[in-house]
Amino acid sequence: MKRQNLPLYALAGAVLLAGLAIAGVPLATVLPVLIALACPLMMLIMMSGMHSGNHDGEDAPTKRTPITHR
Repeated sequence: MKRQNLPLYALAGAVLLAGLAIAGVPLATVLPVLIALACPLMMLIMMSGMHSGNHDGEDAPTKRTPITHR
């Protein structure tokens, strides 16, 4: 999921909710679906930020200090 598409997805969701409200679908019917979708949507959003920290593909620094025993 790309962050530049999030406003477009939010707009599509708002249009969908407005369409359901105009069609006369009660909120008690829509609310459980929104609650059920909240968990996977939040997981996608939160997991997309995990890959932005290290762009080199390295987990550890390349320069290591030697261990000296006395």
